[in-house]
Amino acid sequence: MTAKSAAAAARATLYGYPRQGPNRELKKAIEGYWKGRVTADALRATAAGLRRANWRQLAAAGIDEVPTGDFSYYDHVLDTTVMVGAIPARHRDAVAADGLDGYFAMARGTRDVAPLEMTKWFDTNYHYLVPELDPDTVFTADSTKQVAELKEALALSLTARPVLVGPVTYLLLAKPAPGVPVDFDPLTLLDRLLPVYAEIVADLRAAGAEWVQLDEPALTQDRTPAELNAAARAYRDLGALTDRPKLLVASYFGRLGDALPVLAKAPVDGLALDFTEAAAANLDALAAVGGLPGKRLVAGVVNGRNIWVNDLEKSLSTLGTLLGLSDRVDVAASCSLLHVPLDSGAERDIEPQILRWLAFARQKTAEIATLAKGLSQGTGAITGELAANRTDLASRASSPVTHDPAVRARATAVTDADTRRSQPYTGRAAAQRAHLGLPLLPTTTIGSFPQTGELRTARADLRAGRIGTAGYEERIRAEIQEVISFQEKAGLDVLVHGEAERNDMVQYFAEQLTGYLATQHGWVQSYGTRYVRPPILAGDISRPEPMTVRWTAYAQSLTSRPVKGMLTGPVTMLAWSFVRDDQPLAETARQVALALRDEVNDLEASGTSVIQVDEPALRETLPLRVADRPAYLAWATEAFRLSTSGVRADTQIHTHMCYAEFGDIVQTIDDLDADVISLEAARSHMQVARELAAHGYPREAGPGVYDIHSPRVPSTVEAAALLRTGLKAIPAERLWVNPDCGLKTRGWPETRAALENLVAAARAVREELSAS
Repeated sequence: MTAKSAAAAARATLYGYPRQGPNRELKKAIEGYWKGRVTADALRATAAGLRRANWRQLAAAGIDEVPTGDFSYYDHVLDTTVMVGAIPARHRDAVAADGLDGYFAMARGTRDVAPLEMTKWFDTNYHYLVPELDPDTVFTADSTKQVAELKEALALSLTARPVLVGPVTYLLLAKPAPGVPVDFDPLTLLDRLLPVYAEIVADLRAAGAEWVQLDEPALTQDRTPAELNAAARAYRDLGALTDRPKLLVASYFGRLGDALPVLAKAPVDGLALDFTEAAAANLDALAAVGGLPGKRLVAGVVNGRNIWVNDLEKSLSTLGTLLGLSDRVDVAASCSLLHVPLDSGAERDIEPQILRWLAFARQKTAEIATLAKGLSQGTGAITGELAANRTDLASRASSPVTHDPAVRARATAVTDADTRRSQPYTGRAAAQRAHLGLPLLPTTTIGSFPQTGELRTARADLRAGRIGTAGYEERIRAEIQEVISFQEKAGLDVLVHGEAERNDMVQYFAEQLTGYLATQHGWVQSYGTRYVRPPILAGDISRPEPMTVRWTAYAQSLTSRPVKGMLTGPVTMLAWSFVRDDQPLAETARQVALALRDEVNDLEASGTSVIQVDEPALRETLPLRVADRPAYLAWATEAFRLSTSGVRADTQIHTHMCYAEFGDIVQTIDDLDADVISLEAARSHMQVARELAAHGYPREAGPGVYDIHSPRVPSTVEAAALLRTGLKAIPAERLWVNPDCGLKTRGWPETRAALENLVAAARAVREELSAS
């Protein structure tokens, strides 16, 4: 096919779309179902209505081929586990008795059964449920969900393409089941899994699918020859099937690298590549393999992970280069639009000119359709759109919102001395022990306490003007009093004020820093029914006034026990925001770090002796390719240390990380030079404690003993058993006792019970140690 005919054939498509609905209808229906207020049939009806509304909106916006199968009640990897029948033994009875309740039991656990482990989806803030596999796993095909959703879309007279997690990525994301040797490689199950995928794609073909998409984002990471050979074998076998639809293998989140020639040679019908984060690398690699003659190329030229308007002329230039490299070039976002909010048009509090710089999911679908139209019909067909786009890009580049000379001068003046504590850790540890007087195995929590309905109502009433500031602050004071009182009675050693005043651990700070924009409706799924509103880093960052000192000092006035100051670290402030794309991340991180340094110093001056600077996103932001990591880790470490190094030796600096794989950043954790780190560990059975020990980590650590993402209340016996496991790796004088994460999403009854059991476990193990 000639470049001209390839251009004329261009179509607009997507890999996935936000699931929640314009008013988070799905979240409300699912949580209503959990509480018994919504029936299963009503939940299914809500979900079906949202799917239909999404597809119709996409078609109306000019998307020629809509995705199906990407919709999920909780997580698309969990959906894949159900699809291939890899149900853990402990959940099989629940799934057999009631598929929906069994599904949620795998996601959240029950009173008696632990859920699947949860961790970050590559380098995003989305969490997936980790498959548990063993040498005896038997896969069985269940295409019910995928076929039903395809038929729903076809019934609307739409062109639809089912989207599945690919078999190689599924196995690479999996872990050995509990009790299975840690060296078991789930990829050895590939030959057992491929016939199941063959059955599923055949079912989809029979249901009317012309194309099926198989997502293989794991191939954008560094892969061994054996893993690449597995990918070659998988797509050789699937491509050789006679009863199948056309197969589109999709990659995203970076450059495909050594996997590109493997997939280019495979007998599949198309590839989807990321041309935003990895445009140059994927273009060069595609040219090096001679293009994709005879295949379809889906070009992800609209950034699916950030919210800035697309540079349409730049994207058209990229698309033009791709013409001639493939028989068909279609236009898409770089990944599923799951990672961006739904509609910037719903925002009313952002200045109209600034709003024109932003593109959420609906605006991105319009950009994709515009680019497809420009590619197929020529730029003359989109002259108005191109002119408006040039104006918007120029407005942002020249705006005073984006540049503050004073902030830039301060960041430029930072020296290496600004990133070093006044004493080495050993000296600091002695000073802190003398100052704080804590017992062996000190107990604490990570920061937040349950956000009650009364709190949320008070916050909404304040925004709506139904109550004044005085009434709202009285509610906050009462909440802090209750939290402090409970912690004292429960016997916790280092307390927190509970963060009653905070809507979100990033948004709360963003709303008080210059250079950030906050949204009212910019919800993005983090996991399950947990949605966040990532703020937007639009300009240079500074702190006009203290952000947390007042409420922390108030909490400290209520108790003689130390109360932690609670801050969100600079890397997490970036990772859980939509970041600037007009300057290096390192520069933005340094600006945020300086603002936080001022806050840390003010907390110390107010009498706060323990200050926690959370960095749960440090690992998730780690580049997928090893070669890209040193530069990232250098600026990430500098930013944390710049935030925390201005305090006295006897001020104890904590940090916290959760729900990620930490083994490959233990050296960085050490380099942060925090005095204490708390980490998620309950679902992984203290794996991170063993990793710290293997590294020789010399500081204090609190691997979590309470999984707060499950409604289960761990017993004293269970928590004590985890503590004993932790003690095998970390000496008692350096081991803390705490939950995995903050308690914001939990209810008060389970929180009280779990923390009382946690304290009781710590006391029991202390007694064992003193008796030994």
